[in-house]
Amino acid sequence: MRHSRRAFLSSSLLAGAAFRIQARSYGFRIGVTDWNLKQTGKVEAVALARRLGFAGVEVSLGRKPVNDKLPLDNAGLQQQYIEAAKQHGIRLAGTCLDILHVNYLKNDKLGQKWVADGIPITKNLNARVMLLPFFGNGALETRAEQDYVAAFLREIGPEAEKAGVLLGLEDTISAEDNVRIMEGSRSKAVLTYYDIGNSTNSGFEPEREIRWLGKKRICQIHLKDNPNYLGEGKIDLGRVLKAIRETGYDGFANLETSSPSNNVEADMKRNLTYLLRLLAA
Repeated sequence: MRHSRRAFLSSSLLAGAAFRIQARSYGFRIGVTDWNLKQTGKVEAVALARRLGFAGVEVSLGRKPVNDKLPLDNAGLQQQYIEAAKQHGIRLAGTCLDILHVNYLKNDKLGQKWVADGIPITKNLNARVMLLPFFGNGALETRAEQDYVAAFLREIGPEAEKAGVLLGLEDTISAEDNVRIMEGSRSKAVLTYYDIGNSTNSGFEPEREIRWLGKKRICQIHLKDNPNYLGEGKIDLGRVLKAIRETGYDGFANLETSSPSNNVEADMKRNLTYLLRLLAA
């Protein structure tokens, strides 16, 4: 009983400290991805994210269609997310169109359908940002593939703009190539979803690219240094945070950190605590 009470108080204090620090003037808010909470596509991710001290949770739209629709293309389920976010005082920080890991946007017409279907879902959730992933066999490897994606985004862009939804490009290419796609889309709804881990692993310098992109070309950020804990890998997170703050970025920076110990809650607390200490300093 005493141990349980200490654990509860510790968790509550962490959550309170996280929200107090995030309210300070450094600008951006800290969220977390539902898949790294091991709660992919589950409403329970909302309560867990809040209990751990996060200000938002990024929600997966699902990879396995239900009656030819995205799993979250369900009014009742969307309402559950909205009510959970309200109950726990947390934001739905964005959505991830993770079905693009199956139907690649660079060469699959079905991927285009999912983008169109995901926009109203993201709007209904008031999540504002929908992540478009380009990885594995779906990675953007040629200029022709980049141009193909840009052409589609040029078509769908007005729909996203009308809905007030930002389409975030998350990939393994350079900041310059991301801007090339953005400019080719001719849409203010198409921006970069900047992932410091992906960029580092691809040989780029996150702090330089973040400063070069600036606030206006980044819709959201992933913070990670997998498979390590934050601060124990090859990324100097302090330098990255300094670059983010210098741009004036004021959206969500979401932890997409793995769990080295396989204890998700303990590892998330550890990474969040380290991040908050850097910000407080």
